[in-house]
Amino acid sequence: MQASIKARFWRFFRWGAGVFCFLFIFRLIYGYVASNTSSTGDYYENYFDQVNGLRKNYATSKMKMSPTATPQPDFSTNQKYEKTAVVRTTSSEFQKDEENIRKKIDGYKAMIQYEKALGRKGDRELHLMIGVNPEKFDSFYHEIQRIGVINSMSITKVDKTNEYRQLNAQKISLEKTVASLEALKHQTGGNQELLPIYDRQLELEDKLQNLGVDLGNFNTENEFCTVKLSLYEGATAQSISFIHRVKIALQWTIHYFTYTVIGFTVLAIFVFILLLIIDKLNILGILKQ
Repeated sequence: MQASIKARFWRFFRWGAGVFCFLFIFRLIYGYVASNTSSTGDYYENYFDQVNGLRKNYATSKMKMSPTATPQPDFSTNQKYEKTAVVRTTSSEFQKDEENIRKKIDGYKAMIQYEKALGRKGDRELHLMIGVNPEKFDSFYHEIQRIGVINSMSITKVDKTNEYRQLNAQKISLEKTVASLEALKHQTGGNQELLPIYDRQLELEDKLQNLGVDLGNFNTENEFCTVKLSLYEGATAQSISFIHRVKIALQWTIHYFTYTVIGFTVLAIFVFILLLIIDKLNILGILKQ
């Protein structure tokens, strides 16, 4: 009898220790996963996604192409592309880092094309769209990463060669149409006949002006790559020690293990009483019979 009681005790003890260890390990792992998710997650939304009408910056690179048929000299064509870096960083020394950013912009002879400052001291934000010389883009991008604590960073490069060629083709087509209308004006005599031609010519010239603006962004004299920088003021995150994680996991495990034991105990008592009641009812039924 005593041996069976000891065996039952050790069986319950092993089950309890197993559940306790499972809860402890689960909470310890969860602490690491949750902290990594929050630190690498998208804590701040991309401010520039909400801003419309920003200037488009384009750059040019030469692609060497060799024909495969008859041997001829190599020829080159210009590739137009849009290259954009997005950097979001948090700083506990906001004023100092802002000055550092502006010094780097001046040092690289870059251009601030958009600027927006938000918030009060302790919760400030600075959003800059910076046009950087394509040859200095990579160096500037790596320099910016040394400021504050980086929340996220990315580089996107999109080929714009076809778009550039289409704009040029549209420009040539519009210029030919305008020239045809100009020649048609000299052939037509009546004012009533000239009015629709003038209206159409003004409409096409307006489109040409808009095309000129779009093509101006592709001009080699205005070539830039874009850096969209968002600087947020806030305390830098501190790493959590392993001992502190163990302490938190142990407290959490004791807390919920106690509730688990109490819950199972109450459930066992309830089932035991229910079985007794069922047993009594069966006995009473037998006596009645």
